[in-house]
Amino acid sequence: MATHEPSRYLARALPRAFAPSVRPQSSCWRRNASSQASSGQSSDPFSELEAGSSLGATVPEDVVKSFDPVKKARSRKVQLPRSRYQFRSPKYDRGPLHPHRPPPPSNPASRLFVPGPFSLPRVEQTWKTTIASDIMTLCYVHNPPGFIPPTKAPRLREWDDSSPYHRNRQLRGPRGGDVLRLLRKPITFNNIPEIERITIHSYVKQAAQESSAWLHVSGMAVQAISNARVETFKSKASVASWSLVPGKNTVAVKAELYGENMLHFMGKLIDVVLPRIKDWQGVKGTSGDSSGNITFGLEPEHVALFPEIEVNYDMYPPKMIPGCHITIHTSARTDKDARLLLSALGMPFHGKLVD
Repeated sequence: MATHEPSRYLARALPRAFAPSVRPQSSCWRRNASSQASSGQSSDPFSELEAGSSLGATVPEDVVKSFDPVKKARSRKVQLPRSRYQFRSPKYDRGPLHPHRPPPPSNPASRLFVPGPFSLPRVEQTWKTTIASDIMTLCYVHNPPGFIPPTKAPRLREWDDSSPYHRNRQLRGPRGGDVLRLLRKPITFNNIPEIERITIHSYVKQAAQESSAWLHVSGMAVQAISNARVETFKSKASVASWSLVPGKNTVAVKAELYGENMLHFMGKLIDVVLPRIKDWQGVKGTSGDSSGNITFGLEPEHVALFPEIEVNYDMYPPKMIPGCHITIHTSARTDKDARLLLSALGMPFHGKLVD
């Protein structure tokens, strides 16, 4: 063994080309296209193929009858490992550029899949069966074949390059206004206005003047009528008469409603609360932000008309029930289309209509 030790270490130290090979040195005869073409020998290309194929083999009848996969699976005592070809949804979404992304929650293969909904809320069902088709009919604009729409003026004004400071400067806004309204696209089957979300906001100045009990009651009331968890906000402005200090006093609560909570709240508001308000003409026609969002307010006595507060009226101190502002965010691009949608749902408007 001592005589072979130096040779083994020498083989490790030498390069691979000079190291002694363990394999037997035998000549390797290879036939490639170049050598075959140079030799000038032409042979049949199909001579090396097998004469018979396994696809044509027949399986004995007794083997076919004895094959029972269900019986074989039931007799198995140990569960088989998961197949490498079986789809397994990724647990986390690591971004749009990741090669493996989880399917959307609507896909049954998703980990977050929940079957349903099996029944639609009344507001959504009314919108799908009646309101959507009516709005589509009312807003239809027919353009005959060959119609060329007139060219519109640019929304942003350019600089006249009279000064070197105008070069590479952003375009200016329109004259007489500092806000550009959204461009209204023709309403088709895929952009019919609908409600996207509802925001309930309540400002309680007594929370800074007296005690935080006003804020707690307001949060409980807003959370009860919305069925959504509320968020609290601190004051941003300073009002000496209200004892407000910016960033110190928590004076507001807000709830964002989506999905079924939004639709159920809309149904309660239109069918239960608004019809019971005495001497109420409706939502003002001037309410709106020119982008399809309508805002109106409710007094404390109007908030007490919600069923969730009315049945537990003794739980809330009457003087602490808050008022609130309700903003209905729609997918419409103009206030005119948003009022058309809300009017179809049953919300009245009064006064001068501002588009």
